[in-house]
Amino acid sequence: MEIEFSIRFVRAYRALTPSLQAAVDKALRLLCANARHPSLRLKRMRGQHEVWEARVDRHYRMTFEIHEGYYLMRNVGKHDETLESP
Repeated sequence: MEIEFSIRFVRAYRALTPSLQAAVDKALRLLCANARHPSLRLKRMRGQHEVWEARVDRHYRMTFEIHEGYYLMRNVGKHDETLESP
């Protein structure tokens, strides 16, 4: 599947450290190759029927929507902050 990025995702990504950006890049590659990869721990967000979350690492998450043929990446950052504003 293809990936498209929201402006908010791009801004949040740019604010991350280079090592966290590398972790996000890896998570994005895994998402495209196999959304069910265990390290992503992919799940639908509570109360946000159309929004999904995936794990970047122990403390960071990314949120996205699944559309026909592509993922729309919405946000990335620290767990609680990202999930409060998916």
